[in-house]
Amino acid sequence: MDYKWQKNIQQIINRIDVCINSKNDESLTLSILAQDLGYSEYHFSRKFKEISGMQFRDYLRYRKLALSLRQLRETEDSILNIALDYGFSSNEAFTRAFKDAYGITPSEYRKKPVPVILRTIIRPFDCYLLGNTETDRRETTDDVKTYFVTIPAHKFLYIKNYESIGYWDFWQKQNLIPGQDYETICSLLNGIKGKLDDLGGNAADSSSGQIMAFINDPAGRICSWGIPLAECYGVRLPSAYSDEIPPQMFLSDIPEADYIIFEHGPFDLEKENSMVEEKIEKAMRKFDFSASGYRLDTSPGRVFYFYHDCTRFWKYIRPVTKVNLNCTCR
Repeated sequence: MDYKWQKNIQQIINRIDVCINSKNDESLTLSILAQDLGYSEYHFSRKFKEISGMQFRDYLRYRKLALSLRQLRETEDSILNIALDYGFSSNEAFTRAFKDAYGITPSEYRKKPVPVILRTIIRPFDCYLLGNTETDRRETTDDVKTYFVTIPAHKFLYIKNYESIGYWDFWQKQNLIPGQDYETICSLLNGIKGKLDDLGGNAADSSSGQIMAFINDPAGRICSWGIPLAECYGVRLPSAYSDEIPPQMFLSDIPEADYIIFEHGPFDLEKENSMVEEKIEKAMRKFDFSASGYRLDTSPGRVFYFYHDCTRFWKYIRPVTKVNLNCTCR
């Protein structure tokens, strides 16, 4: 599929969420959305199914159910009001559709919000995945901030891959593993309560709180700076987390520790993604630890996190350990 269509469908998907949340169902017809893109209903419908794997009307139904999950989980609104908010004619109709989609009733889910697969996680347009090269390749690293922090103890719930190189390759490989594909994993992680990086919001599958990471693992692939790393995707959780763990995931206790952060501020995803990546990589390569009082911690089990959000920042958080600058040991 060409770049233009990927971007068009992403705009439509974003608009669907806005219309559902604003209760503007009148704008969610196949005719109106197709007209907005300048295509026939037939052509738009065919392209939409090509991307999502389902008919447009089915996507809308599943999307409303997916968006109802957060309201069930995080509010005390009555189930009837939630049903009416998302266009269902009755509590019974909502319960029937919800159970058909997720194998559990809304009331059962509210009592125990187990991870479920949403079926509507679609990213047709993602410059990071597409490797878009429309970029101004400036060489300076002046706008990459570098600083040290101490991160409190927490837990990390994740899947990992020993063979992947980068986000795109990670999901290409994970999608070949039953139960570890992008949609399944993101849906399950979305249902986890208490994510430390969760920004909230109305998007049920916004991936908020979900991050890439790398774990120093002797069985992992040797990276460019000589450390064996396993690439991971997951969520950070409070150290007291004790709820259900999906069977295909790992849960690690991460102790309080020091980290160095390389951070770039907001950027234009379409035009600057590759340039920002190069800047941060260069800043990490050139950073001089000799006078900092720290060195990279490459001991097994240490984790470094990777945040990619063009509206906020792009940053690497790498583990370090303090060194004694006055040591005269030979």
